[in-house]
Amino acid sequence: MKKAAVFGLALAGTAVARALIDRGYTVVMSDDKLNDEHRALGRELNCTVVDLNGEANINTFLAEVDVLVPAPGVSPQHAVIMRALEMGISVRTEIDLAYEWEQGRPGGPRPVLAVTGTDGKTTTTMLVAALLRGAGYAVAEVGNTDIPFVSALNDDVDVFVAECSSFRLQFTQCFRSSSSVWLNIAPDHIDWHGTFDSYVSAKARLWKFATSSDVAIVPVGESLISNAAHQSQARVVTVGGANGDYHVADNMLMSPVGPIASVDSLWRTMPHDITNSLAACAVVIESGLVRKEQLGATLANFVSAPHRIELVGNFGGVDWFDDSKATSPHAALTAIRAFESVVLIAGGKNKDLDLKELAIEPHRIHGVIAIGYDAPAIEKAFAGICRVQIATSMAQAVELAAQMSNGHVPVLLSPACTSYDWYRNYNERGDDFQKCVRDFFETNTGVA
Repeated sequence: MKKAAVFGLALAGTAVARALIDRGYTVVMSDDKLNDEHRALGRELNCTVVDLNGEANINTFLAEVDVLVPAPGVSPQHAVIMRALEMGISVRTEIDLAYEWEQGRPGGPRPVLAVTGTDGKTTTTMLVAALLRGAGYAVAEVGNTDIPFVSALNDDVDVFVAECSSFRLQFTQCFRSSSSVWLNIAPDHIDWHGTFDSYVSAKARLWKFATSSDVAIVPVGESLISNAAHQSQARVVTVGGANGDYHVADNMLMSPVGPIASVDSLWRTMPHDITNSLAACAVVIESGLVRKEQLGATLANFVSAPHRIELVGNFGGVDWFDDSKATSPHAALTAIRAFESVVLIAGGKNKDLDLKELAIEPHRIHGVIAIGYDAPAIEKAFAGICRVQIATSMAQAVELAAQMSNGHVPVLLSPACTSYDWYRNYNERGDDFQKCVRDFFETNTGVA
């Protein structure tokens, strides 16, 4: 009987442990922050739970193990992973195991489409899934979502759409997709990967095991992504620019087989929305599952996930936008570029990234409200460029932004940093921002 070690017992780790047991593995489990819930899970699954408090226990945890499956958030520099690699133990990811198991499905495997990128993954994954559903397919959105891939294998679905973070791609050994897109690349998660090169290498594993029947979709002008695609066996398709296989011409989304839809008909027409829409169309058309004529209605009616340049409302004469999901400078800059002029609320806990990138288009920044642990670094990034004020709470940030906007300039929360200084996650940060906006104007103007 094979033995597996699962490290990290949140959503994905718990799902993997159950799936491994279902497939006959003996499973041993651990977590950096073991709690009573984890121990109860061990009793439920009849698994050994190891409390790691030193090298001896790491060796005990990994003794006679055939495969280690770390949770997506566990850094490759973690002592458990490093020791497993030293011992010659196979390290696998959840999506990799799920893909392998799907290949052995009675009746044959179902198609897997995939999306990665520094920014825009979730929205594009959701849009790919929506386009497939609009064409009549039952779809599971897996990977960097609320549904681990291994949990969806038993679902009655026709297609899987995998959102692939670098964390999930890092240790793949067989995962591939018949049609996939790498949206963009910029420094991110350096605190996790160690270097930008390591981050890029993890992303490039999207096409590591591609075959000539697979399609790699790349944005025009992104040489790192293009190089990775051309080093694979996949057929390469381009998106964007004037001459991409999928591009915008005469206000139309264009494909190699003709026009798809007008830009004006899209659910939203910010520059990155158009890019993401083109990419999603490319994924589904190149998969062979959907015809271009089936896409228009979904492109018009799509609704993205919250906290992604989400319009909170018009208050005090200007629009307020919640982009709390932007946890890197590249993501925040994408949002900034959607405005001619904006009051920016930014800050939080930086991920060892260069915040000066936020200021490379100063003509778009009317002023900045800096928040959170790295507010001084935000202030420094905009020194000499525009007015910057530091807020010590989200409520104060909203008040200062309203004053700075003065009823003329839209306000954008796009932090460029993680939320872990003031909040548990970006959702909580975005929810608090929206509440503070409504509370402020209800109190000060009677308008909510």
